[in-house]
Amino acid sequence: MTHISRRGFLAASAAMAATLSLPGLARSQGAPLALRATRRTLDIDGRAASVMGLLGPDGRPGLTLDPGQRFAVRLENQLDVETLIHWHGQIPPNVQDGVPNMPMPPLAAGESRDYDFAPLPGTHWMHSHIPTQELGMLAAPLIVRRAEDLAADRQEVVMFLHDFAFKSPDEVMEEITSGMAMQGMDHGGMSGMGGMTGMHHGATGSATGMDHRAMAGMDHGSMPMTADLNDYDFDAYLANDRTLSDPEVVQVEPAGRVLLRVINAAAATTFWIETGALEARLVAVDGHAVQPLPGRRFGAAMAQRLDIEIDLPSGGAFPILALREGARERTGLVLASKGASVEKIPGIAPTAAPAFDLDMAQERALRALEPLSERAAEFAPMVMLGGQMQPYVWTIDGKVWSEHRPVSAISGQRVELTFHNMSSMGHPMHLHGHVFKVVATNGQRFSGAVRDTVYVPPMAAVTVAFDAGEAARWMLHCHQMPHLASGMMTEFAVTAG
Repeated sequence: MTHISRRGFLAASAAMAATLSLPGLARSQGAPLALRATRRTLDIDGRAASVMGLLGPDGRPGLTLDPGQRFAVRLENQLDVETLIHWHGQIPPNVQDGVPNMPMPPLAAGESRDYDFAPLPGTHWMHSHIPTQELGMLAAPLIVRRAEDLAADRQEVVMFLHDFAFKSPDEVMEEITSGMAMQGMDHGGMSGMGGMTGMHHGATGSATGMDHRAMAGMDHGSMPMTADLNDYDFDAYLANDRTLSDPEVVQVEPAGRVLLRVINAAAATTFWIETGALEARLVAVDGHAVQPLPGRRFGAAMAQRLDIEIDLPSGGAFPILALREGARERTGLVLASKGASVEKIPGIAPTAAPAFDLDMAQERALRALEPLSERAAEFAPMVMLGGQMQPYVWTIDGKVWSEHRPVSAISGQRVELTFHNMSSMGHPMHLHGHVFKVVATNGQRFSGAVRDTVYVPPMAAVTVAFDAGEAARWMLHCHQMPHLASGMMTEFAVTAG
């Protein structure tokens, strides 16, 4: 039997392991917590790689806050380029949201800036809002614990996923957006849909002669459901900065319970999370509790988070794998009781994983434990998601960012926003400064999960409901970084009532 390095084993008890397996734990609150944007070196399959990172007060990636603790942070830019960090899943004052020049300028090299707001609890993360910097791994976990997390008899483990290339982020982005990365890749085709992905949506973004609400209720089951899944083959796929050649091995208690906090921080990759032999329950998405959903495979698009509760058997080693959708590559970590034998896990699976949630079965199965209050919509806009692989351009309402027309609302107004995807790729759509409830897919209503990022498959429509927040300019964009960089971004402009 082949064994792997025990470098990832934790030597403490289960209670201590629950603390050590979380990023940047800081219990006291005096001076602001130091968060450094810096460079670090990883070992990727025996090859040194220089990447960016966000290091907390203990020198480890990310931050963990206790219940009631404020997000009081001093962000220090120790890079040699300017940057700015977005607190994904949080609702800070707009001035602290972390989008360059909306409204604050980025931090120059050597500059610092203080942040202070009451954070939302749950599994969240933080990342640069400069696409090439997220490609360069300038991202980290942001865990805000609830009181019940401290009281629960379970160990918390974070699984932070990323895609990695040895080429520079600028080179990767250039290859993707120029079409070079497409040569020789099998994307699933979407045959016969070229005219639809490139259709002209006019000044308002609607397809000529069609009513938005009629389109939301279209029978999408009659349309092709194959998709372009991946537009770049990365060199490695990482879980907690490591590949399966030497994964993190987390020591767990026999017959114990684990809360696995999965964060898909990948720039351009959707993952399936597989628990293998272990029965599991999905108990939260994007930091918000859902009615427990049993299963052994759950999907997460870019920027989405999954809280998965796992009851362990009496002992052994249990791989938790992240499978790249539509491909054979995989990464992951191992939960292992003390003394358990850990076998080598190939980084390439025997068969390819399926596409993620094309029929939206997972999304439709989710139910929020604390849904938004019931209220009639006062404003129901639709945005059209469009674009194509060649030339590589992705749009909202037929416009790239430099030509964008904001989606507007009044503060306090109940909004039902429909994302209608007429392109060959799925889009994880993220709205800054708000959380929303998923209320319909393809015109079929239900009371779904509370989220901040929703995946919209090809040729599908998803409707979300929320109350417009602070009067300010909030970003609305696809969280696939090459899509964002090539135009799929607009703003949600909220005005005072």
